[in-house]
Amino acid sequence: MTYNFDERIERRGTGCVKWDSVPVTPSTGGGQGEALIPLWVADMDFAVAPAIQEAVRRRAEHPIYGYNIVEDDYYEAIIAWFGRRHGWTIRREQILYTTGVVPAMSVAIKALTQPGQQVVILSPDYNCFFSSIKNNRCKVSESVLLRKEDHFEVDWDDFEQRCADETTTVFLLCNPHNPTGRVWLRDELQRMSDICHRHGVRIVSDEIHCELTMPGHTFCPMATIDETAVVLNSPSKSFNTAGLQIANIICEDDATRRRIDRAININEVCDVNPFGPRALIAAYNESEEWLDALNAYLWDNYKALCDYAAQHLPAWHVMPLEGTYLVWVDVSACCDNVADYCDHIFQQTGVRFNPGTMYGPESGEGYLRINIACPRSLLMEALNRTKTIIA
Repeated sequence: MTYNFDERIERRGTGCVKWDSVPVTPSTGGGQGEALIPLWVADMDFAVAPAIQEAVRRRAEHPIYGYNIVEDDYYEAIIAWFGRRHGWTIRREQILYTTGVVPAMSVAIKALTQPGQQVVILSPDYNCFFSSIKNNRCKVSESVLLRKEDHFEVDWDDFEQRCADETTTVFLLCNPHNPTGRVWLRDELQRMSDICHRHGVRIVSDEIHCELTMPGHTFCPMATIDETAVVLNSPSKSFNTAGLQIANIICEDDATRRRIDRAININEVCDVNPFGPRALIAAYNESEEWLDALNAYLWDNYKALCDYAAQHLPAWHVMPLEGTYLVWVDVSACCDNVADYCDHIFQQTGVRFNPGTMYGPESGEGYLRINIACPRSLLMEALNRTKTIIA
C-alpha cells in the first residue's frame, strides 16, 4: 500500500498547537501573514495511518463518550508489538497506562524522589525534563554531552560523578535522544546502567521516539538491559496521535510499580479517553507498514535538508540524524544568541524553528532544532524563505 506523505493538509483553525498558537502575522516585517510555516513543536503534518483513522471513526460513531476502561486487547497489542519489533518481553502486570509521557515522567519522578534530591539528565535535553524535575521540587543535574566532530557522546567521568552524588536518586534518559538525534547503542546503555547500579540510581527512560530510527540504526529498549529501569512510551510521536492522550509506564519491579501507580492517582492522571486505547491498538496491530513508509520519507526529508544546507546555507552545519524527526543544526557561525536568531527568522519570514537554548541554556546555545515531519514541499519552502535573509 502507498501513503501520500506529500499531501499538504490544512491544520489552521483546528485548535492546533503547532499552527494556531502563534500569531498568524509576524509582529514585525515580513508580511508573510497566513504563510506561517511552523517547524517547531514535535508533531507531524501527516495524516495518521488509515487503520487508526478507522478505529477512531468506529468508536466515534457510538454516541456516548463516557468513562472508559482499558481492555485486554490493549495490553495484548503492546506486548505483541514490543516483542515482535524490539525483542522485548513484557508481561501485562508490568504496564500502567496514563494520559501522556510527560505526565508519566512526572509521576515516575514523584514516586522515586524526595524534594531537594537531584535528577541527572544528558544535556541538551527535552525541555519538559527540566520542568518536570523542578515541578516535583527536585534539582536538575546536567551532564553535558560531548561533541566530537559530528558525534555526541556521554561524558562518562562527569556522568558518574553526578550519579555518585549522595543526593542523586534518578537518571532521566531520553532514548532516542531529543534534540541531538542520537540512538543510544546497547554498549552505551549498558554503561549507563552499570554506573547507575554502582551508585544506587534508578533509571527512568523516556522512549517515546523509539520507532523513529533512520537507516543503519537500531533502537534498544533500556529494559532489555536493566530490568530495574522504568520505561515511558507511547505511540503518539511515531503514529502522530499526541492529541489522543495515551501513554504507558512499564516497570518490572512490583514495589516500584505500586509506588508509581500511587503517584498516578495522586497526580490524577489515571483516566484516559475512549479514543486513545483504540488508536494504540490500531497502530500496533495494523500500522507497521505505514510506520516503515514514514521512516523512509523522513530519511529522504533529512537528506533533502542536508543537500539544501550544503548548497545554499553553508554556515549551517546539520548534525547526523540517527533517530527522531527532529534535526539538530549548528548555527553558531551565524549568531551569538540563537533565541534572537530564531526570532529574527520568524519575524522576517514566518518560519518558526526551536532555539537550542530551550533544551539547555548553555548546552543548546548555537544550535536550532528543525522538525522535518512535514510534506517535503513545505520543508523546502521554509528553507527557501530562510535563505533569503541569512544566506
